[in-house]
Amino acid sequence: MEGLRQGFPHLMEGKKVMYVHGFASSARTGTVALLRTLMPNASVMARDVPVDPIVAMAMLKEMCEEEKPNLIIGTSAGGMMAEMLYGYDRILVNPAFKMGETMLKNNMLGEVKFQNPREDGQTEFIVTKALVKLYAETTGKCFANASNEEEQQRVWGLFGDKDPIVHTFDLFNRYYRNAVWFHGEHRLLDTVAIHYLIPLIRWIDDKQEGRERPILYIAIDSMRDGSGKPMASMHKCFEILLEHYNIYFLCPALTNCRNSIITDREWIEDVISSPAYNRVLYVSDTSLLYGDYLISTHVQPGFMGTSFFLGSEEFKTWDDLIVFFSRLGGQ
Repeated sequence: MEGLRQGFPHLMEGKKVMYVHGFASSARTGTVALLRTLMPNASVMARDVPVDPIVAMAMLKEMCEEEKPNLIIGTSAGGMMAEMLYGYDRILVNPAFKMGETMLKNNMLGEVKFQNPREDGQTEFIVTKALVKLYAETTGKCFANASNEEEQQRVWGLFGDKDPIVHTFDLFNRYYRNAVWFHGEHRLLDTVAIHYLIPLIRWIDDKQEGRERPILYIAIDSMRDGSGKPMASMHKCFEILLEHYNIYFLCPALTNCRNSIITDREWIEDVISSPAYNRVLYVSDTSLLYGDYLISTHVQPGFMGTSFFLGSEEFKTWDDLIVFFSRLGGQ
């Protein structure tokens, strides 16, 4: 994968990213290595999280005080704990907000082996009913500060639409506004990290730096063919553009056909997933838009930026756009 081979050298450059692993894992999880590969110039920090959730929360809070991370990423039980690390930008991946129930439903009572080597050399531990109760009590303390407006801006939830273990999208969405689906299951795989997690990290990094990328609009007519399938090379081009531009998607404002609007939005969110979160616009007059570039198959009169007409002699395919924007270098 291109993103995995090269990483994103400017992403969170010079900053500290704290990773909180899931239950029965460790700081040596492959996810830590993956994050370090994807953000080679950031300091990705992780420590073994104690099995006891009370001890774990005390350790994580102390770690935050010591390190002052610019971003915290937590997965599963680690995502649940990261939610309570108030005052920091956080991304919670499949957070286990009902950890006590999850442990019982997945028959985790008894001996459990650690999935990765631990610093203290332990290879297994015992899940007792008392430990399950501790987790249930700990998750009951989540969302205590969720009504704070600053926290609303700081927290993102990333949820796999095929996760067989944790189902807390609705619970998260009850308290926070940034609940985002991605195509995947429970584990943070390489593809999920590159295509869905990295865009969220980039938005957070831009917000922290007050960085404004050039705005690029993509009209839905240029994204799909006559049969409703994604155009050839569209995904590849989108991934390239996403690294340099602030992208929004345009749908026709068919006010007399509400179902079509819903279908357009759902199609984009299904095809693009999390990078399309909160970025679908319904527009009938592109002269009202402020931006730098627009990709469409139709003439867009009045747009003040530069328009690219897919299907024209100059840009017959998305591959032609890849060549052009690669030469442009993010300007």
